[in-house]
Amino acid sequence: MRVIQKPWGHEEIWAETDRYAGKYLYINANHRLSRQYHEKKEETIRVLEGTLILEIGASDVVQSQSLEVGEVFHIAPNTIHRFCAGNNNVVLVEVSTTELDDVIRLSDDYIRE
Repeated sequence: MRVIQKPWGHEEIWAETDRYAGKYLYINANHRLSRQYHEKKEETIRVLEGTLILEIGASDVVQSQSLEVGEVFHIAPNTIHRFCAGNNNVVLVEVSTTELDDVIRLSDDYIRE
């Protein structure tokens, strides 16, 4: 298992093959990931702890929804999205295709490219 520290928390990659990948995302309270999309990567998430605030769409037409423990969401390629934690930590499990570096950031609180 690989642990990768992030400014919003960390991720643990627990499966990485030539056909699929699996990881846990630990999002600290009051933090969020970048608004982003993937050209090829396809992913499905499931909330394990906390309430995830999921933003879908470009910044001028964002739809926001809360996902509770046990709820699942599928993110197709080219879907603009952002994962956010409110006042509590959030833990997600993600299964995806193998393009883990396929991240196009549109905005980022931590000024990453």
